[in-house]
Amino acid sequence: MPYWRLSSFYLFYFAALGALVPFWTLYLNTLGFNAVEIGQLMAIPTATKIIAPYIWGWLGDHIGRRMAIVRAGSFLAFLTFLLVFWLSGYSGIALAMSLFSFFWNAVLPQVEVVTFNALRNDTPKYSRVRVWGSIGFIVAVTGLGFLVDRAGPASILPVLAFLYLGIWAASMLIPEEDGVPREADGTALPVTRFLAQPGILVFFVACLLMQMSHGSYYTFYSIYLESLGYSKGLIG
Repeated sequence: MPYWRLSSFYLFYFAALGALVPFWTLYLNTLGFNAVEIGQLMAIPTATKIIAPYIWGWLGDHIGRRMAIVRAGSFLAFLTFLLVFWLSGYSGIALAMSLFSFFWNAVLPQVEVVTFNALRNDTPKYSRVRVWGSIGFIVAVTGLGFLVDRAGPASILPVLAFLYLGIWAASMLIPEEDGVPREADGTALPVTRFLAQPGILVFFVACLLMQMSHGSYYTFYSIYLESLGYSKGLIG
C-alpha cells in the first residue's frame, strides 16, 4: 500500500477543509454580504457535494482510471479557486464557489475507493491513513487563526490556493488502480442492492441530521464568536 502517498492526499484535502470551514464565512462577512447571502453561498459546496461525486463516480466506474479523474478534478479545483482573487460580488463568488467545490467534492470519494482497494482485507489500517487528514485539519485551523488575526480574513485566499495545489500534487503521487472492483461473476455491484438494505435508510437519516447541524455550525458559529470578541486564533 502506498501509505505516505495516500496519507499526503488526506493531509492536504482536510487541511483545505480546515482553512475553509471556520474562516471562509469571516471572509464573506468582510465582503459585506448579509446573513442570508452568506447562508446561500455556504450552501453551494453542499449542493455540489450532492451532484459531483455521482457524476465523477460514474466516470470512474466506466473509465476505470480513478486516479486520472482525481488528478483532473484536483487541478481544476485549484484553477477555478483562483477566480476568488478577482471576483468579490455575490454572483462572482457564487460562480467561483460552484466551480471549485464541484471539482473539490468529487475527488475524495474516488480516493476513498482507491484507499480501500489498496488496503484489500486489511481495512483496520484505514485509520492510520485517514488520521493524517485530521492532523492536516488541526494544523490548518489553528495556524490560520493566528494568521487571520495578523493579516485579516483575506489572507486565507493564498493559503487555500496553496492547499488545493497540494491536493493536486499529492494526487500525482498515487498510483493508478489495476481496475474497477467487480463481483465474482464479473458484473458491477448494483446500487439498488445497496439501497435495499434496511439499515441504509436509518444511516441516511443520521447523515441528514448531521449535515443539518453542520450547516448552521460551519456557516455562522465563527461569525457569532467574532461578534462576542473572540480572536481568530481562539476561534480556530
